Amino acid sequence: MIPVLLIVIPLVSGLLAFLIKQEKSVKTWALLTSIITLVVAILPFALHKASDLQTDVAWLPELGSSFSVTMDGMSKLLCLLTGIAFPGIFIATWNTTYKNPNNFFALMLLMQTGLIGVFVASDALLFYFFWELALIPAYFLCSIWGGERRVAVTFKFFIYTFVGSLLMLVGIIWVYFHTPDHSFAMTSFYKADIPRDQQGWVFWLFFIAFAIKIPLFPLHTWQPDTYEQSPTAVTMVLSGVMVKMGVFGILRWLAPVVPVGLWSWGDTAAWMCVIGMIYGSLLAMQQDDLKRLIAYSSIAHMGLMGLAIFVTSSIGIQGVMVQMFNHGINIIGLWIVVELIERQFHTRKMSELGGLAQNAPGLAIMLVVVALANVALPLTNAFVGEFMMFNGVFGSKSSNYHYIFMVVGLISIILSAIYTLNMIQKVFYGNTNTLTASAHDIRFNEKLVLAILLIGIVVMGVYPKPMIEATRHAVDAIYSTMYVQLPGRK
Repeated sequence: MIPVLLIVIPLVSGLLAFLIKQEKSVKTWALLTSIITLVVAILPFALHKASDLQTDVAWLPELGSSFSVTMDGMSKLLCLLTGIAFPGIFIATWNTTYKNPNNFFALMLLMQTGLIGVFVASDALLFYFFWELALIPAYFLCSIWGGERRVAVTFKFFIYTFVGSLLMLVGIIWVYFHTPDHSFAMTSFYKADIPRDQQGWVFWLFFIAFAIKIPLFPLHTWQPDTYEQSPTAVTMVLSGVMVKMGVFGILRWLAPVVPVGLWSWGDTAAWMCVIGMIYGSLLAMQQDDLKRLIAYSSIAHMGLMGLAIFVTSSIGIQGVMVQMFNHGINIIGLWIVVELIERQFHTRKMSELGGLAQNAPGLAIMLVVVALANVALPLTNAFVGEFMMFNGVFGSKSSNYHYIFMVVGLISIILSAIYTLNMIQKVFYGNTNTLTASAHDIRFNEKLVLAILLIGIVVMGVYPKPMIEATRHAVDAIYSTMYVQLPGRK
């Protein structure tokens, strides 16, 4: 029942938001309903009855598809991340004005519906339905409320994601015909009798769709422009939550369904990840625009998550599950700071800023903590996930290149520290200029959101046990399913 509520609440509230014409009223409506969704997203961590966390009712019985939703540890964390993200974004951007605000907030809530649906769907056709439902509002949000180049950028975003979605649909249909009972149920997909010599190309049908969404090199080129041109509230959702759809898809629908294909092409996919990590880091070092810097930084961080999956280590996979949540918290915090800077100074260029810490010490403290968490400083939340992922990469016996991957990964961490510290120095320290001399500190609502995120960063860094315990059974289930078709592998 809980996953159904998580879908229904933002769906109904989003549809009703279209009817609310007054800006303040629709903002209040979106915030209140998103807080209710957050409360419901917290409940699964206190409930242990399986009946509370799964629902299965007839949907398209002629096709072997049902409205089947369930929550394991990975789903719980990602639904909680989605639940935290939206009220946090609404509060942090409360003072931002949008044209046709009822349409904007309605589409935001419908996007939340799609995201949660992706994370709880245990039917492949239902998963595909929510995958598209999450993307459609994003298209409109970017193309209507975006920057000057929004039309061209959104078209590119559409082409990438549309091609990926079509390939995934072909893969879903192919696997469906190889299930023992011609069913789209996740359990049937895991039992699909796909010949080993065909798993390789089935792997690519799914992998390309998920790699575009993450995004992995060289399928990433839509991302920096889309992040730059989208409204910052939408960018927060895209980078904080939506990119996790790709990682989640690999763990839920790729690795357990075609493990032989993943084993055959794992090194190729891993090389794509490590190249993207270095490529993204080097490009981030060259950026003057804060949005583009964070966008390229995200490519590097997501590449590490992909690498930890493709070396097929259980501790690495668990690190990915933990890091999906932590990365989402950190990157949303960074985007909030960028939004506050852009709103006050009407620029995102680091060369035009400087000395903000003198007049905005609260904002400076917030950025420093979030930025250091983003580079995985010990005692911050990201350190836990990255340590587990590197442990998995270093200890993996499934790849002949795991030592090289480890070294490249460490280099990317060093590069990450360089461009992050450089950003902090250029934006907040040094001398003020004519633009920043009159800077003022952030408002109470903005401090509140960032303070909550900072508390979470420290608490999860000091005491990560709840996240690790929550994901343990999900890791065991995925890992054991993957290796059913790989006898003799440890």
